[in-house]
Amino acid sequence: MELPENVIVAATQNSHKIREIEAITARFGMEIIGRDDAGIPKVEIAEDGTTFEENSCKKAFEIMKLCGRPTIADDSGIELDCLGGAPGIYSARFAAIDGIPELYRDAALKVGKLDADRMGRGDDNSEGDSDDKDNNRKLMDLLRDVPYQDRTGRFVSVITLVYPDGDTIVCRGTVEGHILTEERGEGGFGYDPMFIPEGYDRTFGELPAELKNQISHRANALKLLDEKLQERQEVR
Repeated sequence: MELPENVIVAATQNSHKIREIEAITARFGMEIIGRDDAGIPKVEIAEDGTTFEENSCKKAFEIMKLCGRPTIADDSGIELDCLGGAPGIYSARFAAIDGIPELYRDAALKVGKLDADRMGRGDDNSEGDSDDKDNNRKLMDLLRDVPYQDRTGRFVSVITLVYPDGDTIVCRGTVEGHILTEERGEGGFGYDPMFIPEGYDRTFGELPAELKNQISHRANALKLLDEKLQERQEVR
């Protein structure tokens, strides 16, 4: 499919993410379209990196090679300090993993908030993303005996924009906060109803979408993308 010069292809099909990203890129005359709209064949991209950066870059490069157009990808999740950084890159499929993923087990043991028996084997039985409710229930169960003050963590978003000439922009955004052992609020998605951002007393599931989109991890990554796109434009 022949695409206009100003079109960027999104590796994600998540319409919420696409709208948030386009709010930034539109200022530079860029339109974001999803993979299906770009006529890209359905392909499974193995997210086998050990960091958000590795997975974000891999998704962006793989789709860019298929469409030959600038491509943008996001990899995001939630990290808990008391779990050694888990769920981390396994956030979307956390419920399908037995206990804490092996990548985070040693760090979690050093923190010492959970005993080894509760950490499971770390086997990854996932064949795709888990249901949000299942992921949340598992996290609530793991944290049930951990005091609130020790349930610190952050949402992380890494956005990668890659051009056919290999030029690449990678932006990481975070938002710090605490995790609840219950869900509050009907807004947002994923772990939003469990996460209270620092400086607030309501979860992402309770805060108005407009406010969440100003302070979220993705918003912070997009602010950095905005800065880097301005720098790129000035250089050219």
